[in-house]
Amino acid sequence: MSSYNNFRALKALTKASLQSITKSPSAVVFSIAFPLVFIIAFGFLGGSKGFSVKLAKSAHCDTNNALYKVLEQNPAIKWVNISGEDALQKAIKNAEIAAVLDIQVQKILKPAFKIELKGAESQADKLYQLRSIINEAVQGLNPEIAQKIADQATVTVTATKMREFKTIDFILPGQLGFSLLAGSIFGTAFIFFNMRQTLVLKRFFATPVRREVIVLSEGIARMVFQIITAIVIIAVGYWAFDYHLIHGWLTVFQMIFFCVIGVMVFMGFGFAVSGLAKSESSIPPLANMITMPQFLLAGTFFSIDNFPKWLQPLCRIMPLTYLNNALRKTAFEGAGLWDLRVDILVLLIWGIVVYVFAARVFKWE
Repeated sequence: MSSYNNFRALKALTKASLQSITKSPSAVVFSIAFPLVFIIAFGFLGGSKGFSVKLAKSAHCDTNNALYKVLEQNPAIKWVNISGEDALQKAIKNAEIAAVLDIQVQKILKPAFKIELKGAESQADKLYQLRSIINEAVQGLNPEIAQKIADQATVTVTATKMREFKTIDFILPGQLGFSLLAGSIFGTAFIFFNMRQTLVLKRFFATPVRREVIVLSEGIARMVFQIITAIVIIAVGYWAFDYHLIHGWLTVFQMIFFCVIGVMVFMGFGFAVSGLAKSESSIPPLANMITMPQFLLAGTFFSIDNFPKWLQPLCRIMPLTYLNNALRKTAFEGAGLWDLRVDILVLLIWGIVVYVFAARVFKWE
């Protein structure tokens, strides 16, 4: 008698599991429809993300003068500390700041202040708003010079043409990451809990199918489904809202690579939840304890730099933060895998920790 073919069993179980997932309304809604609603809403907004006048100073900016001290206290300006010319240019390119400010004081010659603002052409409105703020600050130093402000300062605005970092370029990776997180955790947790409760797993033990084949088949089915949803989300962003894919298909493949790592890590959370849950009704609270903090704090809707400094270390622990960061840098900046090695390493560490924990709490019966 020939030995049992576990590979054939793997294919059959994977196919059955994938069909079950695609027929589940909740899987389709949370993995595709839910993130697409946000992508469409923010995609139609267009333009750059948020409105705040963020300013950084150049390395040679004179900060020991009255004008700089006035600007430093201006509530309309949010100062960002960035060191290095390359880092400043990158911040301008990614719309992390509106401009770079340089102030030079001339004690003998006129004008007294030579001021230069450098920013992206797409941030022109903020550049000219900053120029108005600076002119008001100069006038505030001496109200009597309203008609002779040019004798006191010259403000040069340099707007460089750069690829615009639009709302969709920030929102889409965040929604894609959250789609993978929610779909992997909720889907895996519910499937294995129900299989255990309905004694499906117990019945499998009476067959020659090996335990790892059962787990692997569900993992492959979940992976295939989540990658299909990722492709759909990226395609909608690209064709409908001009989402940037800097290197075309190469960028798509690299994003999919990160999606695969993300799904593998997030399924580990799902296995852990299915093991911890005492009843089906306890799965949503347990899963939400994992998904909701990351949905709110891992850079899904806005940069974690907008959070209070005491909260940012917590944001930088979460695995979704590193997946979102990798997806954004891949699509917009063209970062390679080596450039994102820290993000990959953190995700892999999370994967090891989660699967060790899941192995301890996972129950077959």
